[in-house]
Amino acid sequence: MEREDNHTRFEAMLEARGVSRRSFLKLCGAVAAAAGVSQLTVPRVAQALEESVIGAKEGNLYPVIWIEGASCTGCTEAFAQIDAPDPATVVLEMISLNYNETLSAAAGWSMEEAKEQTIEAGNYILVYEGAPLEGWSGQALRVADTPGVTSLLAAAKGANAVVALGSCAVNGGWMAATSRVAGKVGAIGVQKLLQKNGINVPVVNIPGCPANPEWLVAVLVDVVMMGVLPELNSENKPALMFNQTIHDNCQRRGHFENGEFVYQFGSPEEAKGYCLYALGCRGPQTKANCGIVRYNHRRSWCIEAGAPCIGCCEANPMDPGDNWVEVNTPFHERSRDLRIGDWWFQPQTLAIAVTAVVAAAVVVHGFGVKASGRMKGKLKFEQQRAWDESHPDKSVGRYGADKTIINEDGTTTTVSAEEFWKEQDAEYEKTVANMKGGK
Repeated sequence: MEREDNHTRFEAMLEARGVSRRSFLKLCGAVAAAAGVSQLTVPRVAQALEESVIGAKEGNLYPVIWIEGASCTGCTEAFAQIDAPDPATVVLEMISLNYNETLSAAAGWSMEEAKEQTIEAGNYILVYEGAPLEGWSGQALRVADTPGVTSLLAAAKGANAVVALGSCAVNGGWMAATSRVAGKVGAIGVQKLLQKNGINVPVVNIPGCPANPEWLVAVLVDVVMMGVLPELNSENKPALMFNQTIHDNCQRRGHFENGEFVYQFGSPEEAKGYCLYALGCRGPQTKANCGIVRYNHRRSWCIEAGAPCIGCCEANPMDPGDNWVEVNTPFHERSRDLRIGDWWFQPQTLAIAVTAVVAAAVVVHGFGVKASGRMKGKLKFEQQRAWDESHPDKSVGRYGADKTIINEDGTTTTVSAEEFWKEQDAEYEKTVANMKGGK
């Protein structure tokens, strides 16, 4: 009976916001897809959402603190771009966003006071967007006269869990790239910073630039309503979201298997939707379920829009230097840049240089062998290439021409082709005879 009453109240809540039951169940399916679980779990997700939202309307809102680090606020923008009315609006009513520097209506001391009161009360989730900065003696990102790192550490200590949202928060992202003068700003990932300061709060890393908002919704469903953390992989990323490569679920994979690639934008191959691997797509090495969840309420995603994957979900939380910008640039090249100190170059450049050195070494070695006379008479040379002999009309060699011999003293001697080959054969036969005699 109580269940029926809750169901009726929840239906009324949806109707009041212009959200149909069907639309709500589509959201539950999206949450299941974002979490990487079977669609068979949709009824369970729906039930959890209903019970949580009904409870929330009775004053059981879950506190969330959202702190902004060094970033472009792209993850906030992605999360905030929801259509109205939208089922996600109902889901967001399960949380009380007590602090958000970008979205909060309040400002100044009242806003900072709300954060302090939330931290003091405890039992909250911390969402951190952007990179913490250790540079400038930790004085960067000051808000209300408090350094950014200090604010993060203070909020993280009492949190039930910390969500590092976006690649900048996971391991520094753009801010940790060499091109962003990382040596000065000291960008670092949230998990690594907390570990360095002895804070052992669970960290959920959600990479991406920006992170897909449905990933965050799925994590909130787990933490806030299910009361558990999602299963995490070795990098503390939700395993079911980041256990397969982009390539595994790419709609262009069939063209990859057939060897059908786009080599130039604007080409007929691009119009046919061929694979973008040759244009630098990082899909085979980037783990994320973008092709399943997609963006903008599953309307499209990077590769469907015609852009190669740039691997923005690659982020090693324990190594700021191993971020997606460093690993994948230049994006239009098939291979990443190699770096030795301040020198940046493509592998092709190194290959050409090595080939040139080896070729030069072979030539020098050949001259040395010739000058020393070590191989004199030991090899029997062909008087005419087999291909030239069988294709006299297309022959490349000039076999009947006079030969110029370079003597040991540097002078030259010109002999006929017939004399030259007689001398070569005689030296060879003499060498063979001497070798047999030595045995």
